[in-house]
Amino acid sequence: MKKRTSMILSALAVAWSMGGSGCASDGKEQKASEEPRFEENWDSLKQYEVPEWFKDAKLGIFIHWGPYAVPAYGSEWYPRLMYMDSVVWNPKGEIVSEKPSEIYDHHVENWGELDEFGYKDFIPMFTAENFDAKEWIDLFKKAGAKYIVPVAEHHDGFAMYQSSHTKWDAVEMGPKQDILGELVKEGREHGLKVGASSHFAFNWDYFNKTGDAADQTFSDLYGRSHSPYVPADEQFLELWWKRTKEIIDNYQPDVLWFDFVLDREEYRPYHPKLAAYYYNKGLDWGKEVVLQNKNFHDFESYPPGTNVLDLERGKMSDIHEYPWQTDTSIGANSWGYVSNWISKTPNTIVDDLIDIVSKNGCLLLNVGPKADGTIPEDQKEVLLAIGKWLDQNGEAIYGTTHWKTFGEGPTEVATGHHTEGKNKDLTGKDFRFTQKDGNIYAIAMDWPDSGKAEIESFRAGSDLLDQEIKEVTLLGHEGQLTWKQGEEHLLIDLPDTKPGDFAYVFKIKLN
Repeated sequence: MKKRTSMILSALAVAWSMGGSGCASDGKEQKASEEPRFEENWDSLKQYEVPEWFKDAKLGIFIHWGPYAVPAYGSEWYPRLMYMDSVVWNPKGEIVSEKPSEIYDHHVENWGELDEFGYKDFIPMFTAENFDAKEWIDLFKKAGAKYIVPVAEHHDGFAMYQSSHTKWDAVEMGPKQDILGELVKEGREHGLKVGASSHFAFNWDYFNKTGDAADQTFSDLYGRSHSPYVPADEQFLELWWKRTKEIIDNYQPDVLWFDFVLDREEYRPYHPKLAAYYYNKGLDWGKEVVLQNKNFHDFESYPPGTNVLDLERGKMSDIHEYPWQTDTSIGANSWGYVSNWISKTPNTIVDDLIDIVSKNGCLLLNVGPKADGTIPEDQKEVLLAIGKWLDQNGEAIYGTTHWKTFGEGPTEVATGHHTEGKNKDLTGKDFRFTQKDGNIYAIAMDWPDSGKAEIESFRAGSDLLDQEIKEVTLLGHEGQLTWKQGEEHLLIDLPDTKPGDFAYVFKIKLN
């Protein structure tokens, strides 16, 4: 930390003791000392520094869970698509189909017509009877996660926390408990940073007003009627702001994550307002916080360095100047639980984690629990496999920084949102580099077929090296390795037995 270190360190710590509602139990908030505060302008907000804890954490867990887990069909966008009974619109306001959506057909066949059984009718079925916050947190810690980001409210408008601005929340309906509050309490008791995500801005356009969604009796869930994709009006923007502040004030999130609609033009006045409010709350609480959004549109909602850029299902092709984050799901086909969920392999996710970390990023990996509150076994197996790899190789990940180059190899990586489907599997000729405590970690993304690891960046006379190599070891392997710096490569003879199932870490000590 540089610019705001004195501000953060001199802020008085707040006594944090979570009750069931997620509020501080004594109802009091200690004030920060008279240090400079953030103002609602970019010159002030450019003084923000991403906390060291976030830079070091590298792996977080995202949790998409809500009433959409009850139908468990299609994706977490079931609530939107079930109301596409005649015309299907895309988020740009363009008609993409004159036919009912497949989700609408499925819903009518399995649940009935929309005016007989709407999305609101799934909520009483969302009982979460097997939800155990302690069990979840224990699993996430075994996976190696250092922070979690539960979805506080998705596009459907159902709050997974206790809200004073809507009756459609998990305390009054469905689970009849404060899901976010329970995870905040349990996570912090076990040493995790705990955040919250807000997707509520898209609620303005989320539901096509047909069936029960056309009944303005339920407008506080489905939203008020308006022409498709006109900008959100002041009444809705104020509601969004009140709900956002309630999450901040009552749950003191370490991370505050926003989905794509925050980037729309009508939210521009709120961008510096939100950042200043949240960062100053962090000062009041005596802790360092992280604001994340996507910058989906052509203009920059948040100038570089004023928050953390998040890429959805995508990565960077090179080292990024500022710390950043990828959010992706264990599910290749969904974020929320669906009955035909397809889990990615641990190999794919570990490779993603390594690639992201080598480029100055963190990975926020999503799980999709069932409606009853259980995390499916296939998702658990993926998490535990990642944790096993990190138990052996975590020193090459946690607390590291990028090296002079992110890596080498023939396989290119696509850049930007929603590009992960374009990426090919990384190979034994692809390496990624991190560094810590004077050591460089060269990570082979697969086991080289030749019996030798060949790393061009560490060849004799390489411009990247300003010190001699003293020792090369392989994490998870007992015994010495034979290695030699040739004119074209650092050549490392591989042992007969692989020390794991994927991604192999060579620790290079320099004189």
